[in-house]
Amino acid sequence: MRVAYLDACGGLSGDMFLGAMLDAGLPLEVLERTMNALGLDNLHLETAKLKKVGITATKLTVRADEHHHEHEGHHHGHHHGRSAAELRGIIEAAELDDALKGSSIAIISKLAEAEAKIHGTTPEEIHFHELGGLDTIVDVVGAVVGVRELGIERIYCSPLPLGHGYVDCAHGLMPLPAPATLELLRGVPTAPLDVEGETVTPTGAALAAMLADEFGPPPAFVVDRIGYGAGTADFDPLPNVVRLWLGEETAALDVGGLVVDHVVQLDVNVDDMTPELVPQAMQAMMEAGALDVWATPVTMKKGRPALQLSALAASADAEKVGEAMLAETTSFGVRMVTMERRCLQREQVEVATDYGTLRVKIGYLSGEVVTASPEYEDCRQAAEQHGVTLKEVYAAAQAAFRELRDRE
Repeated sequence: MRVAYLDACGGLSGDMFLGAMLDAGLPLEVLERTMNALGLDNLHLETAKLKKVGITATKLTVRADEHHHEHEGHHHGHHHGRSAAELRGIIEAAELDDALKGSSIAIISKLAEAEAKIHGTTPEEIHFHELGGLDTIVDVVGAVVGVRELGIERIYCSPLPLGHGYVDCAHGLMPLPAPATLELLRGVPTAPLDVEGETVTPTGAALAAMLADEFGPPPAFVVDRIGYGAGTADFDPLPNVVRLWLGEETAALDVGGLVVDHVVQLDVNVDDMTPELVPQAMQAMMEAGALDVWATPVTMKKGRPALQLSALAASADAEKVGEAMLAETTSFGVRMVTMERRCLQREQVEVATDYGTLRVKIGYLSGEVVTASPEYEDCRQAAEQHGVTLKEVYAAAQAAFRELRDRE
């Protein structure tokens, strides 16, 4: 799977994100074609290589024929801009496919809702000021198009670093993080940064909140491209850059003959749930993508006997499994811990027996077979069809596997 890690080491804004994608190989012509499809012929894109505390990064600037304002962060020009409804209209009328339009409009709407909540108005009445709001379209639609053009199937994002101080914008002097930025970052991991200035803009926050599939450390993957996008601020000694890592996600790493990967363990404690509901809850977790589920008797406060329901899930499925846990149990919360797992290398083969063809899971350690386990469901169905015990079918599958190995 083609994945990206958005490393907001020195902040995040829309133009920084686009700069990082350009630096990682996105052709500038793709963004120019996108602007033409949007009918923004009066805007021009310029790129330059800047050094930020010794790091060379790509700076993207949007210039208008009449305004000639530099495209920078959240420093708005103090003039009337286009409304969110007007921006949505431009996107809807563009010569772009419905998927690109839908994703872009969703991000614009998210921005407008956050601004409206802060300013006590409606999303329809919100106006975007920088370059009349057209820079917002460039950032948003450009990012959505760039993700597709670079073949990114999943985006991981680091916690977003938040500086402090104030920013001068169209509405006056605002505390940092800007109120709209903070609103957009509800539920998004952040990290305090001891710099004075705006590190994350509302557009950057909206792009991360809407495009990132997961926040936290980078996944296990083979990086083949790295792009650096430059902002306009100078936070010396912190480089005002964002890094975009691109590569192929690997399910695991091979260490000492063992497969190493990361999984999430989810747990809930329930002391007021009827036992009849437990099997259904466990089934729902499996259907949501859990790798394994189990129940453990525990003793809770006041000496109450209870159950701890647990599940293992891949990072990509953890949220869905957690939702299933909460939906199917009486718990008010779920604990989630990421942990490292070491596994045998696995293979599945089919063996011919008197009870039909059965699957056998094989476990290897440093290339040697250390375990072979017949597939339970295959054996159960065969035992039922032939009127024999399950252990007889198991024995037949294991014997057939040994014969298969001996012939090789």
